[in-house]
Amino acid sequence: MGARNTFQVLVFLPFILLFGAMSTTSLEVGYYKCKQTCPQAEDIVKGVVFKHVSKEPGLGAGLIRMFFHDCFVRGCDASVLLNKSELNPNPEKLAVPNNPSLRGFEVIDDAKSAVEQVCPGVVSCADIIAFAARDAAFILGQISYEIPSGRLDGRVSNGDEVLKALPAPFHNLTVVKALFAAQGLSTDDVVALSGAHSIGRSHCSSFTNRLYPTIDTTMDEGFGYFLRGQCPQNAMVDGVVPQDFITPNKLDKQYYQNVADLKGLFFSDWSLLTSSETASLLNDFRTTPGLFEAKFAESMVNMGNIAGLGQGEIRRICSAVNY
Repeated sequence: MGARNTFQVLVFLPFILLFGAMSTTSLEVGYYKCKQTCPQAEDIVKGVVFKHVSKEPGLGAGLIRMFFHDCFVRGCDASVLLNKSELNPNPEKLAVPNNPSLRGFEVIDDAKSAVEQVCPGVVSCADIIAFAARDAAFILGQISYEIPSGRLDGRVSNGDEVLKALPAPFHNLTVVKALFAAQGLSTDDVVALSGAHSIGRSHCSSFTNRLYPTIDTTMDEGFGYFLRGQCPQNAMVDGVVPQDFITPNKLDKQYYQNVADLKGLFFSDWSLLTSSETASLLNDFRTTPGLFEAKFAESMVNMGNIAGLGQGEIRRICSAVNY
């Protein structure tokens, strides 16, 4: 395991040096209201998100995950929304970590359409993703925070960059921390944002390597046998299970209890226990009322500050660049 992990770190470091995120100072809380360009923007997005997530809570988890997957690749620039085109023949949304598991595109499209009817050509798709993730966090976890806005939409989306930038379920803590550090995010952010695994679903293929041929010793044996029932070996269809079986539609600190009980789905979840620093943070989030909610909000804002790379614009539709 040690040799493989060393190799993983070496593989990712060149990407970190080349594409490491730049901090941004141009974002502002209430940007569209302060500039008087679209004072209603955030309320419009909130209404659309509430309509969708109240009917399908899984879309809320998808929107939070979309924000994460967008910001970690080329910064928070809505590059994850772009469809395949002549300019972008291999977009991010078709990369393995996003296809077919990434959800919520229809929510963003509906929000963009609603905003365009009131304020055409003003509000970026990147900001709409940030607003939607914040609103989903409130609906699913009563987590409230202000998210700065003023982002631009990128024109480049390259699926080859996705695997190099995003933490994977099989990564150890060293790799996860390195990928977060490449974006200017701290160990506290690693532990706090991992709490998003208290909502949403996972494909069995993301963790069955911990179930077969034997149950990984880093997983509770009874939980492993339970998961085998949900995810049979060599199944014809890649099944889907909740990431948190206790409170699957609530963004809460239950995730940290699950990890402490060795009942997290992913190896990366368990890896939080392999460092005294992250294990201590995990325990604090698990036992201190309100701490997870406060730190999750802070880390979502930190992640939203990852600047986009290259030229930006305000897209007319979120799935295509302007021509």
